[in-house]
Amino acid sequence: MLGLKKFLTFVADKGKSFFGNLFTRKKDTATHLTELCEQLTSEDGVVSGITIAREFWNLYEKSNLEEKEKFFLEANKKFKPDYSLISRACRDFIDNSNQITLENLNQLVEGKRQELIRRLNLAPNGTQSLVNMREDLIYFLIKHQALKDFDKDFRHLFRSWFNPGFLKLTRIKKETDSDILQKIIKNERVHEIKSIEALYRRLENDRLFYAYFHPILDKEPLIFVQVAFTKGVGTSIQTITEGGVNNTEDYDAVTFYSISNSNKGLQGITLGNFLIKRVVFEIQQEFPKVKNFFTLSPIPGFANWFNKQSEDKIKKILKNDDYKKLMFLKEQDDINFNQYKIEQNKQALKKIVYHYLVEEKINKKPINGVACFHLNNGASIYDIVVNGNLSINGFKESFGVMVNYYYELEKIVQNHEEFVKKNKISIMENLTKNV
Repeated sequence: MLGLKKFLTFVADKGKSFFGNLFTRKKDTATHLTELCEQLTSEDGVVSGITIAREFWNLYEKSNLEEKEKFFLEANKKFKPDYSLISRACRDFIDNSNQITLENLNQLVEGKRQELIRRLNLAPNGTQSLVNMREDLIYFLIKHQALKDFDKDFRHLFRSWFNPGFLKLTRIKKETDSDILQKIIKNERVHEIKSIEALYRRLENDRLFYAYFHPILDKEPLIFVQVAFTKGVGTSIQTITEGGVNNTEDYDAVTFYSISNSNKGLQGITLGNFLIKRVVFEIQQEFPKVKNFFTLSPIPGFANWFNKQSEDKIKKILKNDDYKKLMFLKEQDDINFNQYKIEQNKQALKKIVYHYLVEEKINKKPINGVACFHLNNGASIYDIVVNGNLSINGFKESFGVMVNYYYELEKIVQNHEEFVKKNKISIMENLTKNV
């Protein structure tokens, strides 16, 4: 009889275990992910962090968008700073200001999200997984404004982890690892690279191509910049990317024509300005003949902005010019891109672009992100180039108009400080005289 009782107890326990495991397997994915995060940030995470982090990533990478969205919302709420505890810690610090109360306050203000991100990085390939995770998070930001705080924690940590001091600058050449070359083709976001042969053109002796790599992600170009040796300033993107190879002795300048952040998960992590300045230094060291540093830059958003403006506003900007000269742009589609008509009316178009770059602002800074980027780096607006980009994408962005920015080495620091502190935009005299 006793043996039967033991047997029945054994069966009952096994049954509970079986159904318990079955329940776990069917558990809501987002909840399961959040529970793993709780484990990871607890004392268990100190001892078994790598194992828990690996289990988390295995589950996360199999999750669909809906499950990831739910996880972000749950984790954001679960690991955010606790304001009541922060208030108490503030009072403790005011009453007894010392290192212990300060550290406690700092820890509570930070919350648990940053510590969660750090511990998720314990898994093999954790850094790349976190970059991919932030790309997912960015996707949900438009729908869920509450997730912006979670994203701020990512950015705070990534700015340290991807500090340019940790990154390696590498010159990309034809013999560079083929996997890296394919990733460059895939991630070029400014001027499409249609084939490996098209990339090889950008790697000829009259071109320079540099990329930043992180020591942990040695096969992942984080951001890359493309440069052309030019006689004076470059004014045609088609000539630069598709034209014949030039005599490498016949140049006195370089024109930066593309800079691409190849990881969406690193969006907003300032790497581009450091990259340009570092490349300028490298070029100065290796090619002393180069005296001038220009860009041939796109104006994304200009065409969309123009199409939304009233005729009265266009008339006011153009003043003495007939505003009707440019109304054909609102009627023209990319299939009928008429570069010759644009050329005929280039003076009026340049006035509109000049106004857009210099006068259209948000928070006292230009609304155009590319302009903001270069002006913040200390560049000057050098010229506005009509028909600089004859591609369909160039027309969709800005009716084919591009901008030359000039990095005058002696004035970079001054221009940067005046732009940041006084909102002053540096514009070259040759442009102001002709607009």
